[in-house]
Amino acid sequence: MAGKRTVLTAGLRRLAALLSEMRESAGLSKEEVSARTGINVTTLYRIEAAQARPQRRTLTALLDLYAVDDERRRYALDLLVDAQKPGMSRPWEANLTEVYAAYINFEAEALSARHYQTSFIPGLLQTPQYAMAVIDTSMPKVEAAVMESRTQARMNRAVVLSKPEPLELWVVLDEAAIRRVVGGPDTMRGQLEKLLEMSKLKNVILQILPFDAGAHPGMAGSFTLLDFRDPNDPELVYVEGIAGDELVEGHAEVRRFGVIFDQLRAMALSPRDSVGLIESTAATMR
Repeated sequence: MAGKRTVLTAGLRRLAALLSEMRESAGLSKEEVSARTGINVTTLYRIEAAQARPQRRTLTALLDLYAVDDERRRYALDLLVDAQKPGMSRPWEANLTEVYAAYINFEAEALSARHYQTSFIPGLLQTPQYAMAVIDTSMPKVEAAVMESRTQARMNRAVVLSKPEPLELWVVLDEAAIRRVVGGPDTMRGQLEKLLEMSKLKNVILQILPFDAGAHPGMAGSFTLLDFRDPNDPELVYVEGIAGDELVEGHAEVRRFGVIFDQLRAMALSPRDSVGLIESTAATMR
């Protein structure tokens, strides 16, 4: 039976980046570290990729080899403790997937989010009625407890947009997301009115990618790029799909999504024209 997958956390990402930096500062390759510590080289690759959480004795052996000072040693050990903390700590997270729960935690710590959505209004901007309609459609025959947890998660996430240092949110929506009537005309009209309200926030930029833009690089699916205040937290991409959601790391992969987002926002309507399109669409649902 396959082992339990390590859940990505902020602490694990920071520890991975720190250990990679320490090894490089010591002038050692992963193969040299493996030869001198007996730690499997594949394990070292997984640890530095934040795909595996090191045991305390493994971390201690690495810190000894890298000859780090007491302050950096304590910091690394503290990060290991953080990495061991469970990601799901709020009651309404109990029925969420591990990846989605981890994403919510990352989103709460992020400085900014760049979101592209092909079909639905993003969770941060959804009304409860719209959220329930989406969940009911995308998760048929879902248990009431799961639907309640998913809906509550989306509503609670929105606090990041109004906290003292709010998340800077830039959304590019395919026109289909505002045209498709989800949950009936009343629910959809309420959702579009919510979009108009949220677009007035200084930390929210909303653009619509119109149908007449033609083919575009976002047709493969929806995604969100997260940027963080802490330089030890590299950018992260959350990708949604029918087969499941995924958190993507790695400079090259993240950069690719960044390039795609820049292309999409360049093809989209201006924020002002986007508001006009949303208003006219809402008017047809009265």
